[in-house]
Amino acid sequence: MLRVIGLMSGTSLDGVDAAWLETDGKALGAFGPSLTLPYDPALRADLRRILDRAPELRADDPALLDATRRLTEAHIEAVRRLGRSADLIGFHGQTILHDPAARRTWQIGDAQLLASAVGVPVAHAFREADVAAGGEGAPLVPLFHAALARDLPKPLAVLNIGGVANVTFLGSDGAVAACDTGPGNALLDDWVALRTGQAFDAGGKLAGAGAVREDVIATWLSHSYFSRPVPKSLDRQQFHALLGELSDISAADGAATLAAFTARAVAACPLPEQPQQWLVTGGGRHNIAIMAALAGVLGVPVRPVEAVGWNGDALEAQCFGFLAARAKRRLPLSLPMTTGVPLPLPGGVVTSPAYSTHA
Repeated sequence: MLRVIGLMSGTSLDGVDAAWLETDGKALGAFGPSLTLPYDPALRADLRRILDRAPELRADDPALLDATRRLTEAHIEAVRRLGRSADLIGFHGQTILHDPAARRTWQIGDAQLLASAVGVPVAHAFREADVAAGGEGAPLVPLFHAALARDLPKPLAVLNIGGVANVTFLGSDGAVAACDTGPGNALLDDWVALRTGQAFDAGGKLAGAGAVREDVIATWLSHSYFSRPVPKSLDRQQFHALLGELSDISAADGAATLAAFTARAVAACPLPEQPQQWLVTGGGRHNIAIMAALAGVLGVPVRPVEAVGWNGDALEAQCFGFLAARAKRRLPLSLPMTTGVPLPLPGGVVTSPAYSTHA
């Protein structure tokens, strides 16, 4: 078993999750401490501006280089605060652009700076080989979910609600399938920031106080994304223009509508068979309006992953520790039914404190 630290900074732009675990990339050993280090407001604001500019950005753009350095320094601080030695670090970086149709995915972060600062090899660039081979490059969590859920009853669905929502389906026959279902928290966060100045809808209180605009949701669900076959994936900004259609309604009603849209998009996702239950992870599980909407449309029990003993706040960081071990061993990170890649495909790059080499 390797001692690994996984690092994840998701599309919600809230900060860095770090988690320690033991794994050989197949089996899971001990789980150790985890933490979340929020981005400082200035970095979060700069990253949000970069998202809007990403399609036209050059890699040598000064603002991008500055944000990349500060982002990496936040990850270095997270590793140091975790206070556990490791053999390997999994560093996802911050996604600023995801366009698999153009065979492009862009996660920023300086793996060499991180490796040199903490003195530990760093696995990174997890999505690039998949996208280059014609896959969606996302989601990458399914193999970790399958390892975690090895002894749980199937069929089972694991739903991650970050900035974008994605589902892992684990079939009764051992099948593993996945896709991005639609927006997660990103649209709701942007709406709340626009209308209230707050970073997000804490606990779903604003959404819980509003009324759902069913006519708006019906229009949104006619978007071409929802008729695309799976596997499929989303860029955080793909639905951002929809916020303009809420300009004539209250902050609470807009939040309620966006929370309901997240749930209806999940329900619209075609799965091979009906899950016995849905386990929900990611920040969205803390939103009472989203969780209530999911329970209302999915027809089977919907529970936070803590119900089966998982740590929903650490799960994605743990995943990229697990994927780091798989990258080091050249094990597949993605499958045809998780990203649409033609064959099970290894990926990732491992950078040492002294030099860089492919895993």
